[in-house]
Amino acid sequence: MLKSDEDMQARWVDNRLTVACKYGFTLIYDEFTRSRPEANNALLSVLEERTLDMPAGRDPQGFIRVHPHFTAIFTSNPSEYAGLYKAQDALKDRMINIRLDHYNRETEVAITMAKSGVARDDAEKIVDLVRAYRARCEGDGRAPSVRSCIMIARILKAYDARANAADKSFVRTCVDVLSSPDLAGNGSIQEKVAQLAAQFAP
Repeated sequence: MLKSDEDMQARWVDNRLTVACKYGFTLIYDEFTRSRPEANNALLSVLEERTLDMPAGRDPQGFIRVHPHFTAIFTSNPSEYAGLYKAQDALKDRMINIRLDHYNRETEVAITMAKSGVARDDAEKIVDLVRAYRARCEGDGRAPSVRSCIMIARILKAYDARANAADKSFVRTCVDVLSSPDLAGNGSIQEKVAQLAAQFAP
């Protein structure tokens, strides 16, 4: 358990970041907004001045020069997702920001099949239902991703069920997966999902 921001920074600097900076590797920092902003302070000088400040006693100079081939890729979910910290403006100013959209239909079907083992017919029905639901939710912070497709498909696979609107368990599974916690029990959500199930999984 880290006891202070300094401890956090020392551990971060002493591991992957140090190796990547020293040898010119590519650092992949997945979901960086899950870390407290102060834990990312070491990155500011790395990206701007191309130096990495080292904890006391780790390097005679107190810093190392960042290798010219060093690069970093940061990923994060949209800010409306729970459990995220707001990214520092100073850090964002040192990045090139690329917003990625959802996968296309065929890719989502392939991912759903690969991650769950369901048949293509079921995967297509699930993906079409989730994509239609997503289109209705876009912009309010609750649009489901391909993860929702995978969750629904895995539950179907576990119970040896099929994507069929006549199966109340299938519809209930879709409602449970697609409902955000603050909308649990919302009748309009249940009605919407039931309509989409009838349309895409008859």
